[in-house]
Amino acid sequence: MLIPLTSIMLVCFFALMIFVGFRCRKHANDVNGFVLGGRNVGPWLTAFAFGTSYFSAVIFVGYAGQFGWNFGLSSTWIGLGNAFIGSLLAWEILGRRTRVMTRHLDTKTMPDFFEKRYESKALKIVASVIVFVFLIPYTASLYNGLSSLFNIVFTIPYWVVILIMAVLTAIYVIFGGYMATAVNDFIQGIIMLVGIIAVVASVLISQGGFTEAIGKLSVQPEKMVGMSGETVLNGAYTSFFGPHPLALLFVVLLTSLGTWGLPQMVGKFYSIKNEDAIKKGTIISTFFAIVVAGGCYFLGGFGRLFANSQYIKTKPDGSILFDSIIPAMLRDLPDLVVAIVIVLVLAASMSTLSSLVLTSSSTLTLDVVAPAVKKGMDEKKKVLTMRVFIVFFVIVSAVIAVLKDRFNITFIAQMMGVSWGALAGSFLAPFLYGLYSKKVTRAAVWFSFFFATCMTVVQLLVSFKVVSFNGGVIGYIFKSSINSGVVSMVGGLILVPIISLFTKKLSEEKVNEIFACYEKTVTAQVKQKERLPEEK
Repeated sequence: MLIPLTSIMLVCFFALMIFVGFRCRKHANDVNGFVLGGRNVGPWLTAFAFGTSYFSAVIFVGYAGQFGWNFGLSSTWIGLGNAFIGSLLAWEILGRRTRVMTRHLDTKTMPDFFEKRYESKALKIVASVIVFVFLIPYTASLYNGLSSLFNIVFTIPYWVVILIMAVLTAIYVIFGGYMATAVNDFIQGIIMLVGIIAVVASVLISQGGFTEAIGKLSVQPEKMVGMSGETVLNGAYTSFFGPHPLALLFVVLLTSLGTWGLPQMVGKFYSIKNEDAIKKGTIISTFFAIVVAGGCYFLGGFGRLFANSQYIKTKPDGSILFDSIIPAMLRDLPDLVVAIVIVLVLAASMSTLSSLVLTSSSTLTLDVVAPAVKKGMDEKKKVLTMRVFIVFFVIVSAVIAVLKDRFNITFIAQMMGVSWGALAGSFLAPFLYGLYSKKVTRAAVWFSFFFATCMTVVQLLVSFKVVSFNGGVIGYIFKSSINSGVVSMVGGLILVPIISLFTKKLSEEKVNEIFACYEKTVTAQVKQKERLPEEK
C-alpha cells in the first residue's frame, strides 16, 4: 500500500509543479518579471517563498536529527530562534527599508545593491564571486538526506532521486521564473505545514503520547565532563537549555541571524508588492516558521528514544550518522504519514533549490556577464542567459552531490558546512548598515568581505587538519563551522561601524540622495466634519 500511495502523491505533486511553471510564463518575459515577479508579489506568496527557501530537507533530516540528538528538547529553541529572529525580526528590520531602497536604486541582486549603495563596481564583482563560490556547495547540500528518506519506500539509487529533483526544479524555474517559484513555494509550504503537524503527532502517539515521551526522554543519560571528572546526568535532554547551552546559543545565532545576510532570503523583500503586504507577510512568515522550524527541531528532540533502532546508522569511527535519525523515527508510522513526509521533504528541498539557482543565475548574468558585454544585452538576451545558467547551476549542484556521496569527498562536505557562515558573514553587516546608516564607508564593506572570507579559509584549514588550535578562545571559535560563522557575522556587525569612523566617507550629496527614498512626505486630505442640524 505504501509504494502505490507514495507514487500517486509524487506524480500529482510533480504534475502540479510543472503546470504552475508553464502557467507563469507570461510573468517571465523580461528581467524584472523573471527575477522579481515584477515587484508585485503579494504577502502570502512572499512569506511562503521566504519560509520555504529558509527550511529545506537539510533542516528536517540533518539539523533536526543532529541537534535534537545533541540538545534534546532544548533544540526547539533553534526553531523558535528561526521564527522570531530569522523571520519576525528580519521582516520588521529589513523588510520595508529593503523594498524601498532597492526600488529607489533599481537594484535586482545583492551585489548590485552594494555597487549602487557604496558607489563601487569592484564591490559588486567581489560580492558576485562570493555568491558564486559559496552558493554552489550550499545548493549541493540540499540533496542531503533525500536518499535515506526515499529508501523507506523505494529501493532506487541516490543519483536517480537527485536527477528527478534537479530536472523538475529546473523546468518550472526556467519557464516561470520568480513567479513560478513563488507560487510553487506556496503550494510546497502548505505541504510542509500539514506534513510537520502530522509527523510530530504520529511520533508522539507512537511513544504513548506527549507526557509518556517526555518521561522516557528524561531518563536518557548524558555524560558530562567537568572539573571533578565525568558524571552521568539524567534529565539533561528535557532541561530548559539542554546539556550544552553555549553550543545551543551558537546554533541559534547562526541559523537565525544568518538569514539577514543571505542573498536568496533578502531578495524576497525586493519583490514584495507594498508596505501593507510587508506587514501581513511578517505575521504569515513568523507563523510558518514557528510551525515548520519549531516542529522540526521539537521532533528531533525525541531522537534518542529511537537509539536502539536498527535503522540508525553509524560512521566508521563509531559516531552516529545524524541523517539516519529522522528516517529511523518514521519507519513504523502509518503509510499515509510516511507518504506525506516523502512529499514534504522533496517539496522543502525543491523550494530552496529553486530559490538558490535563481539567485545564482541572476547574480552571474546581471552583475558579471551583462556588464562585460561591450555591445550590451537586451532584455531577451539577459533572460535567456539566466535560463542557461539555471541549467548550469542545477547540473553542477547535482554532480557535486553525486560525487560527494559516491567518493565521500571531504572537501565538498566541508565547503557545504562553511557556506552559510561565509555568505552571511560577508554580507550581513554591509547590507544591514547600508539600509540604516549614512556613515558606512567603502573600506568597512571591504573589511567585512575580507574578514568573513579569511575566517572561512582558516575554518577549512582546521577542518582538514592543516592547522590546529589547542584550546582557548581561538580553539573554541574554530571548533566548528557554526562557531566561526557566528564570529564572522557578529564580528562584522561590531567592526564595520568602528572602521567607518576612521575611513573615508562617501559623497554626502550622493548618500543623501540615496536615503531620500525614506524621507518622502505623504499628505492626506482631511475632511471637515459636518455639523448635525440643530433641533428646533
